[in-house]
Amino acid sequence: MSSASVPEIPHHVPAPSTKEQLEYAELAIIDLEEAKTPEGRARLAPRVRDAMRDIGFIALKNHGWTKEQKDRIFDIADYTFTHVSDDEKRKYEGKMAETGSYQGYKLPKYWHIANGVQDSVEQYNMNRDVTVREHPEAMRPFLPELREFGKHNHFNVVHPVLSFRRTLFVNMYNYEAPGETSMRFIKYFPRTEEDEEKTKQVWLKGHTDLGGITVLWSQPVAALQILSPDGKWRWVRHIENGLVINAGDAMEFLSGGYYRATIHRVIQPPVDQRGYTRLGAFYFSMPDDSTRLVPVMQSPVLQREGVNRRFAEEDAPSMVDWRKGRISAFGKTELKKREDGHEEEYINGVLVKHYN
Repeated sequence: MSSASVPEIPHHVPAPSTKEQLEYAELAIIDLEEAKTPEGRARLAPRVRDAMRDIGFIALKNHGWTKEQKDRIFDIADYTFTHVSDDEKRKYEGKMAETGSYQGYKLPKYWHIANGVQDSVEQYNMNRDVTVREHPEAMRPFLPELREFGKHNHFNVVHPVLSFRRTLFVNMYNYEAPGETSMRFIKYFPRTEEDEEKTKQVWLKGHTDLGGITVLWSQPVAALQILSPDGKWRWVRHIENGLVINAGDAMEFLSGGYYRATIHRVIQPPVDQRGYTRLGAFYFSMPDDSTRLVPVMQSPVLQREGVNRRFAEEDAPSMVDWRKGRISAFGKTELKKREDGHEEEYINGVLVKHYN
């Protein structure tokens, strides 16, 4: 879509990158340009496999969109929050607890974080099919661009990442099939020092994503951390016009534990970035709603390596049941405290942990 044909909106100026010395996770950086040849794919495949097994996160570059296209998406993301009135946001507010769907706005102070502190996070969630639900009037001129953003993530990022791990996974992520694969804009607002103390600087406690593959468009405010295999939280480094990819519950279930659903959290940014809002753009991909989340035993890898089941095959939920259960409960249910300080709950008979 040419720049001359799109509506003009204010430009979002991102925060400067932090200059603090942080302990970063060492993520494998995968060049998708290299993946366009059979030889390149053969070189990259073991690196993707090992990274997704050992850490659960990878970084991507040369994904096919320019910096200008990326900047435009962040302009639209910011506009979603700054140019829609509070009254209209409430009109398009999602009913997560009632419907098990994220579609629409999630307004701040919906989730409980810790010690009576509610979240300071605002979201706008859109189905990959932007015609499924009506949008605020201010957002409607951008729907063609958002549709292209969704298709780019789906076909040029998620499908290539899945195909590193055999096409049988790709066949479960059909663009036209019923499901809740979503584009999401997120804005984290700074909090009071009192709230930071009560939550030990945690903005979103450690968790796994519920779906298959999450695509995060890298932005400069440091706040995302990964729980490394050695049990230590490490920061995720900003990569200009890069993507950060992680696996969720559905991928772990379908791979019989071969690929990890990665534990991650969001905390207060370093000192030199405090006072800035943290704006994010994401694509949360999920298998088709009808997919039963059982290990794909026709995979030669799983036949060789074996599986680590989280539940008996006869108890396996479908993707629609799993997402509705996770979304309805997240940030709203009373969690059971564990001896190690973390928390847990059961959803559809599956133990789900929350990491403090």
